[in-house]
Amino acid sequence: MTPEVIGIDLGGTAIKLGRFTVDGTCLKSLTVATPQPATPEAVIAVMVDAIAQLDPENQAVAIGVGTPGPADAAGRIAKVSINLPGWHDVPLADALEAKIGKPAIVANDANCAGLGEAWLGTGRHFQNFILLTLGTGVGGAIILDGKLFIGHYGAAGELGLISFNPNGPICNSGNQGSLEQYVSVIAIRRRTGKEPAELGALAKAGDAKALTFWQEYGRDLGTGLTSLMYVLTPEAIVIGGGVSASAEFFLPAAKAEIEKRVLPTSRVGLQILPAELGNSAGMLGAAKLAWQKVRGGSGRWGDGEMGKITNDQ
Repeated sequence: MTPEVIGIDLGGTAIKLGRFTVDGTCLKSLTVATPQPATPEAVIAVMVDAIAQLDPENQAVAIGVGTPGPADAAGRIAKVSINLPGWHDVPLADALEAKIGKPAIVANDANCAGLGEAWLGTGRHFQNFILLTLGTGVGGAIILDGKLFIGHYGAAGELGLISFNPNGPICNSGNQGSLEQYVSVIAIRRRTGKEPAELGALAKAGDAKALTFWQEYGRDLGTGLTSLMYVLTPEAIVIGGGVSASAEFFLPAAKAEIEKRVLPTSRVGLQILPAELGNSAGMLGAAKLAWQKVRGGSGRWGDGEMGKITNDQ
């Protein structure tokens, strides 16, 4: 019997689950609504029920979960989520292990998306890249020397929360004028009164106002990425999330802004590319973590094989 793991992407409105083989093939997937209010107890109950539906024969050997906020460095605790009420130091891995009886590991959802893209998506071509997910919020992941970088306590890589405008809108994180407040879906709605998909369709139809908006959006994104370029000098920036569907309309402006603002020595050979895995990246990355856990990772992010991205599984 082929071994399988379950990868879970927990979002504010939906929970996506998939059953994956060791080479990343998704055998079956399921999406369920996130309970409202999304208290830890309610979410765990829905997850347990969904896992039973996804894996009725109880074949999975481990579970990986991506959550919308930082996890601890050991991958056990969902530390905080600014978009889920009551989520502070939730022992999510322990709770799932107690109810399911399988090893579990927890990570930030954008980090999971980064792992997914590094494994089987756009990032597989690079050892050093950053992923930016442009969705309801803005998440990020940093891959350095083929390993996910999460910092000393597990919370590094919150790229959407960097300061962009000191006098800008207040962010749920407590920051003011974070990059998220300018390039997220919520920011786009606030600026235009429209959804990103609507603006993308208008731009495709040649609407001048929509095209101008995406130009301005691209300049803002490029300006925000400038800070990350100077700190990390990645080989590539991978752009994911729902807004990336309109990348053709804003990436040229973002690239031009980076070229204008960043010294050539800090952007040698830089590529800015759309992510390949779409909405499945988070599930896939969570599954990758689950495989690493059962294959003898150290249990701490970034140590040895635990944080290493390999394509031989």
